[in-house]
Amino acid sequence: MKTLSDLLAEGVSGRRVLVRADLNVPLDNGKITDDGRVRASVPTLKALVDAGARVLVAAHLGRPKGGPDPQLSLAPVAVRLGELLGRKVGIGTEADGDGTVVLLENIRFDPRETSKDDAEREALADELAAKADAFVSDGFGVVHRKQASVYDVAKKLPAYAGGLVLAEVEVLRKLASGGAGDQIAADLRPYVVVLGGAKVSDKLGVIANLLTKVDRLLIGGGMAYTFLKAQGHEVGRSLLQEDQLEKVAGFLKDAETRGVELVLPVDVLAAADFAADAEHDVVDATAIPADRQGLDIGPKSRDLFAAKLADARTVFWNGPMGVFEFEAFAGGTRAVAEALIGSDAFTVVGGGDSAAAVRALGLPEDGFSHISTGGGASLEFLEGKDLPGVSVLEQAGSHTSTEGGA
Repeated sequence: MKTLSDLLAEGVSGRRVLVRADLNVPLDNGKITDDGRVRASVPTLKALVDAGARVLVAAHLGRPKGGPDPQLSLAPVAVRLGELLGRKVGIGTEADGDGTVVLLENIRFDPRETSKDDAEREALADELAAKADAFVSDGFGVVHRKQASVYDVAKKLPAYAGGLVLAEVEVLRKLASGGAGDQIAADLRPYVVVLGGAKVSDKLGVIANLLTKVDRLLIGGGMAYTFLKAQGHEVGRSLLQEDQLEKVAGFLKDAETRGVELVLPVDVLAAADFAADAEHDVVDATAIPADRQGLDIGPKSRDLFAAKLADARTVFWNGPMGVFEFEAFAGGTRAVAEALIGSDAFTVVGGGDSAAAVRALGLPEDGFSHISTGGGASLEFLEGKDLPGVSVLEQAGSHTSTEGGA
């Protein structure tokens, strides 16, 4: 896999470089509420600009339905990116001038970007390739998608992995190692994974794969209630995926067979309603009242999870422990994050809501070994799935510097 360092060594002054970034940030009335992904994109873009490249950035925002949507315009992102780079970033179609940065409007406004038809995606990729002399893939959050600006264009230009993609692949390969014939080194154990978030169905594959590798699996968030129900406990009005109970029961049995310690909450904050100011009590996780719903792990569970993390040498955390957006139900997520910050382990925050929670709770990002920008891509990597946007970079060595040029 060729990297940004290889491209810079070749020289980029005056050359046109297309960068696929992940700038899919949350907006509220046109205002960015979490600019983490924008800030993460700056090092690669700045390195290219400082070396004299003419930079064209492709990115998406949300899921437009077949055409332009003013509410999903990247214009606010261009403003914030310009502030961070210390130069104006325009919305346009061409990068015209050494050291300039132009952000293409939301690439998903063009339905060919996400088309299942190879020819349609390739037609868009041809148009993108005609605007550039080289391609840098720096949006790890989209490398699990076989899309025009992620996959197809990398086959038409000399392609390089940006700093974000390279760092993610290196970290996740470390987490994904292990299993039969490929044991994780002793100095990386105990290997503990903390999973949360709303739905267990979103993490079926990663649970199945990690059960073959980890020493300990801690389950919190909304998905914990399906595990508790699978053990035979009533969960009141808590989030429950009844169609996953059989699968979860299989996980519980598999963990026992493999000697993996699977840890569930022992108490929860049971609320009368799903609201920031909802009346709530601490109740035993095995005795949630029929008219209540669990919105966070309780104080005993926070202490238990912290204790189970204390001796870890490697930790992967993906998914909040409760509804962290509501202050009253953010304590569990904060407790896990603070346990990781205070740990000597190699700690990886698995992107998405976990990374957003770290920032929303005002916790120091440098307190973790790595905060992923991947979200779904990170989980698919840990499931053992092929990531098209990574595979195509690994195959890119056969491209010559003249392909897809002017």
